[in-house]
Amino acid sequence: MDRLVLDTNSLIQSLPIKSKYHDLWVSLFDGRNIFCVSNEILEEYEEIIQRKISSILASRVISTILSNEFTSLVTPYFHFNLIQSDEDDNKFVDCAVCGNAKVIVTEDHHFNILRKISFPKVDICSLDEIITHLR
Repeated sequence: MDRLVLDTNSLIQSLPIKSKYHDLWVSLFDGRNIFCVSNEILEEYEEIIQRKISSILASRVISTILSNEFTSLVTPYFHFNLIQSDEDDNKFVDCAVCGNAKVIVTEDHHFNILRKISFPKVDICSLDEIITHLR
């Protein structure tokens, strides 16, 4: 069982049942992975899903995440500020470090800077990589 953080775009792409990434969403609820989130991340998930899809789906997704026995609600008390090119992405890094997550699942190139930082070590992987790992 791995501890994972999903950036918002990765979460949205994993939601549809017909998505090739849906097994990632399922893995967060069937015990194959632990889903690490913070309040800041949940707020972003809700805001973006409301804007792009619907407020009803946003509410259901957040409720589902919070009621999941394999969700770890993390409260970062320190901000590492490792991503300078898009500082809003740092909430995912802080959650990963404080939640002892193995990896951040992302397609966002801003996270690539993490490959060059040795401390705190935060690994990233793409949706395709995590799906390959799940299979």
